[in-house]
Amino acid sequence: MLKHVQDTIVDEVISWRRHFHENPELSYEEHETSEYIYTILSSLSGLEVTRPTGTSVMAVLKGGKAAAQKRNIIAFRADIDALPIEEETELECKSRNPGVMHACGHDAHAAMLLGAAKILSEKKAAIHGEIRFVFQHAEEVLPGGAQELVKKGVMEGVDFAFALHVTPYERTGTICLRDGVFCAAADDFEIKIIGQGGHASTPELTIDPLMIGAEMTTNIQNIVSRKISALRAPVISITQFHAGSALNVIPEYAEIGGTIRSLHADSRVKAREYLEQIVKGVTEAHGARYELTWHLGYPAVVNDKAAADISRTVMGEIFEEKQIIVVDEPMFGTEDFSAFSEIVPASMQFLGVHSDELGKAYPLHHPKFKIDEGALEYGVRYFVGIADKLCGQQPATKESDGW
Repeated sequence: MLKHVQDTIVDEVISWRRHFHENPELSYEEHETSEYIYTILSSLSGLEVTRPTGTSVMAVLKGGKAAAQKRNIIAFRADIDALPIEEETELECKSRNPGVMHACGHDAHAAMLLGAAKILSEKKAAIHGEIRFVFQHAEEVLPGGAQELVKKGVMEGVDFAFALHVTPYERTGTICLRDGVFCAAADDFEIKIIGQGGHASTPELTIDPLMIGAEMTTNIQNIVSRKISALRAPVISITQFHAGSALNVIPEYAEIGGTIRSLHADSRVKAREYLEQIVKGVTEAHGARYELTWHLGYPAVVNDKAAADISRTVMGEIFEEKQIIVVDEPMFGTEDFSAFSEIVPASMQFLGVHSDELGKAYPLHHPKFKIDEGALEYGVRYFVGIADKLCGQQPATKESDGW
């Protein structure tokens, strides 16, 4: 196990992260970002570097040590896309692209995985097994780059997949650990209620879509409180309600939008079914019509116990016990790493990146989001530790460790 990452690597990782932060690119537009990653990986010895899609990169390290038993094949994933947000920090490496910002830490994810790739490429002779470094495009936009990479075969034959995500809610030098459901599935919806407009002085001559929409909004909340067990209840939020443009006119139609976040596959399906029943029933009761559009999002990310146990072991070799935060509850955010966790045993965990020097801890997707670059070393060490555990001198296997 590599206990310390060389200062030169740390400096390079910070430099790479700053380059990414200065030059963010949106989902499916990561042309310069992926080319930069491709160039760095191609300069390292012992890696087979390919472009699974136009804006993603994968490097494969096949160990040079003969194996007397089955070789592990593991995958490390880092997302590389940015968000359509105007940055409001005062960083020297502030985004140079107006309206685009790395506000979700993908710049840190990519830099940490590059650091691990460089270290492990230099240890090729001592490694047996195969390590795939996946630099994934388009995590932020449906249908998501992970799904596309699965279709390209990047997970074929993989025994375990691992990823880290930075969190501003925990301090540098800490890491979060969770088994089971890590984050939620997300399904967005748009409802158009088509009534009959008219003058506000004669509402009896209209079919008021505003009144129908208000009733519908209230009834939708009954899905969580009355239709699904509290132990498996999703979160349903109405986030948009648009109607009308004049104070003395009842409009022809109203539009409602929102999202369902669920942790269980059955609740996810039931919530959609109940919502459709409510929309249909309320509109028909008032003689209106409706159009319902679904934007089905990513499934929930589920951390496989065997993969999470590997993470736990490696964390124990890097962090003190008090620095490992066991998370009791999943988050209701989403992540397209789920495309990987659905088909191979996987582990995604949170890495703390906040320090007092940064001031207030702004959340992910905030224009003032910042990270402590001192946290990057821990992410590099985590990936290298996983590789040492599974593809090192005496790698663990599912059989030997009882997985």
